[in-house]
Amino acid sequence: MARKGGRPSGLTEEPEAPTRPCEHPGCPNPGEFRAPRDRNHLNQYRWFCLDHVREYNRAWDYYKGMGPTEIEQHLRADSGWQRPTWPLGRLGGFNPFESEYLRDPLGILRDTPLHQARARKARAPRPDEPPPELRAALDVLDLAWPLDSATLRARYKELAKRFHPDANGGDRQAEERLKDINRAYSLLRQRLPARTRAQAAEDQPAAG
Repeated sequence: MARKGGRPSGLTEEPEAPTRPCEHPGCPNPGEFRAPRDRNHLNQYRWFCLDHVREYNRAWDYYKGMGPTEIEQHLRADSGWQRPTWPLGRLGGFNPFESEYLRDPLGILRDTPLHQARARKARAPRPDEPPPELRAALDVLDLAWPLDSATLRARYKELAKRFHPDANGGDRQAEERLKDINRAYSLLRQRLPARTRAQAAEDQPAAG
């Protein structure tokens, strides 16, 4: 039987569906109950009578043929509903606990070792290290830092074309992925140097 979390149920009856024969070899009963065809086609079904759909579901193993690493990757992806995740406030936000956003007239917080280390890091940023607030967006687009507008624009066009709903038969997951791509692209475009923002602005996020 399919796993929890939005997976199709194996005991779903459709009374108004046209009569289908049970797909179990030699069974004369109608196939009134559906079960997922395999883990790569969870929205495609096989149809069985009640006895044989129960038999089919008892033998169902979503992870059959997977190794431990692949199983772990699937579990991690399912924990975020198959969507990229990042800490709250990392993509398009700010850290409300940074010293400049706190009222600290005596400078107590700015004198702590943590804030001193942050200040030193802010004064001498590494050119090949992206700002913390852009790392999640770079991960979504699978881009490296530093970034120029031509690379950003080319990568965005590639992903927007790949995950556009029209190219995926209206697939909901592709539509949600495109929304993440649009948000990441907009954030990165805003943070590009002024001389390249005008170039990147030529391409607006695709509808999704």
